[in-house]
Amino acid sequence: MPARKRASSEDSDDDYAGAAASSAAPAPRKRARASATQNFDAAKELVDAVLDDGASLGAADARKVAEYVRFLEGAVVAAKPKEKSGEEVAKAAEKLRAACVSGIKKQMSWKPSCKTGSAKWSYDGACTDPAVFAAMLELSAPPKWKMHKYTTDEFQNIMGDIYSSVRYDTLRLTGGVNVRYQADEGTFKFSGSYGK
Repeated sequence: MPARKRASSEDSDDDYAGAAASSAAPAPRKRARASATQNFDAAKELVDAVLDDGASLGAADARKVAEYVRFLEGAVVAAKPKEKSGEEVAKAAEKLRAACVSGIKKQMSWKPSCKTGSAKWSYDGACTDPAVFAAMLELSAPPKWKMHKYTTDEFQNIMGDIYSSVRYDTLRLTGGVNVRYQADEGTFKFSGSYGK
């Protein structure tokens, strides 16, 4: 007996064709909200006219200018960075400190120069908030210096113990730690040496 085709209705074929056509069509573009992007061209022209020509404003024109001023005030407030509370700064500093210690430890692997304690490590990081960087290094205020040298003990008192286990030994920081900070770029660099 020959195989029979499944019966289909005309409606279902049209629905399928319509669904396929709609999935292939590009999604319509979203329009920008009118309230978010207000047009203040008229108010700008009024301000220019008053400043350039000394023209006087009517009540309706003064309202347009006042709405424009209110919009600009809101834009300035929104553009200001929010001040972090002491708890937020401490939490961010602890997170940054943990990332730095982890990055330094990952670089501490065995090399022949570890025998003499002269293997080098370097950690580059980014911290755009000077208050967080100061809190990480337990400073009372954001640093004014670009470079500072800490002893190994000072650095480990601030950051925590930094060591790495290797096969039959433990590697530790040996020399002083140089800290470079570029406040304008929001970057910093720790560098030093480690060994047995």
